[in-house]
Amino acid sequence: MSSIRKRKLIDDRQSFSHQRTNANRPQSRSPKIRLQKWFLILISFVALTLVVGSYYKALPWSLQSHATNTLDAVAYSLGLQKHVHAIIIDAGSTGSRVLAFTFHESLLDGTLRLDNELFVQIKPGLSSYADNPKKGAEKLQELLDRAKEVIPHSDWGRTPLAMKATAGLRLLPDHQADSLLDEVRKLFSTSPFLTNVNSVAIMDGVDEGLFSWFTVNFLLDRLGGEVKKTVAALDLGGGSTQITFAPSEAVTLKQADPKFLHPISLFHHNVTVYTHSYLGLGLMAARKAILTVGKSEGSTTLRSECVNPIITGAPWTYSGVTYTVRGPEKPEYKTVKGSAHTEDEKRPVVRFTECVNIIQKYVKGKVDKPAELNSREINAFSYYFDRATEFGLIDPFTGGVVTVKDFQKAAIRACETPNTEQPFMCLDLAFISVLLKDGFGLNPDVKLNLYKKIDGHEISWALGAAFHILQNGL
Repeated sequence: MSSIRKRKLIDDRQSFSHQRTNANRPQSRSPKIRLQKWFLILISFVALTLVVGSYYKALPWSLQSHATNTLDAVAYSLGLQKHVHAIIIDAGSTGSRVLAFTFHESLLDGTLRLDNELFVQIKPGLSSYADNPKKGAEKLQELLDRAKEVIPHSDWGRTPLAMKATAGLRLLPDHQADSLLDEVRKLFSTSPFLTNVNSVAIMDGVDEGLFSWFTVNFLLDRLGGEVKKTVAALDLGGGSTQITFAPSEAVTLKQADPKFLHPISLFHHNVTVYTHSYLGLGLMAARKAILTVGKSEGSTTLRSECVNPIITGAPWTYSGVTYTVRGPEKPEYKTVKGSAHTEDEKRPVVRFTECVNIIQKYVKGKVDKPAELNSREINAFSYYFDRATEFGLIDPFTGGVVTVKDFQKAAIRACETPNTEQPFMCLDLAFISVLLKDGFGLNPDVKLNLYKKIDGHEISWALGAAFHILQNGL
């Protein structure tokens, strides 16, 4: 239950208790006097809001919070504010997610404040239904039904609904992607939510990066202050990866490719943001490229130097195709010394140097290296977070901070450890470490903040998209 609803419930109970206590007392004030009293209270509250709001707007933006303040909570309890909602469906390459957001407009500065959100995910991703687009659209109905549960029925008709597909659909042939989008449009046409021709689309990688960067900095309350206090956002999806930050050094703005620089208006401030999306460098797309090196087109049985020899037939499905993955034909073994009571162990391992060479060749020349990134605070999420938690680098519930070097060490350990339950951990961690070091040019000691949520809210480009739609329309 949100703080606003809690406050309203408490107020109602106090009122009920007061009426019972005074039920048998003579009424000392007429209804007219009581009405005047509440009118004066209301006028005083509005006046106070205007005064405080003027002062609040003069404060540094970095001191302002994305969350509900006391004044807004009181205003809502008095019926002076209403919630607004937005529903975003994130059609990613490995899964589809619905995020239903509830905001209110702050009386202090007129900006949107985030109250609640719904997050529900289903798998596989929409792109997996390329050969059956109707079924793919029908799966999204499950997500819309969940959104109906949290959005008041009276608000359905004015709540914007949008589906943005990411790298999964970008990687499909045009005719397959268009068929999927057409089926989703048919589904949305029957929805009670607010939609138009812009509600269903493949999202540009630039927007994905900008919206993710906005989400992280909005939730951390870093927007509107000094640019150098904003954080960089590294998003590793299934089909693509994004790097986004607001440069604070003149040399970055001078040396960066102009197509990577995007001027935006943010809370009445003009900011230039560096962002670029790399299609094919998402974790799953890269995994497929690395596994299929040297293989003929259409091969579904794959042997790889980046897979432990103990793996003799791991199934893996990507973009609707199921592969059988195995380690190399000629295995490598490492002798592990036993204790005084155990014999030496001959352990199958990945030839780490050969695996890294394959990955480096795939990444080489594809990624820009903004030097300023080494001196900035960085938040990395999505598959960065997932693999770090699965390997035990950070707590899955609280997240944590790791260095680029930590990912490199984890990759080495994973590649030396036979593990049939995590057959791709070696490959995935090796790719992440190569992407960070050789791709983005990050120094080994650079720290990465790895979190799935901030202040209880999902780190996702969807929040930035919802904010944009409520401010600018679908």
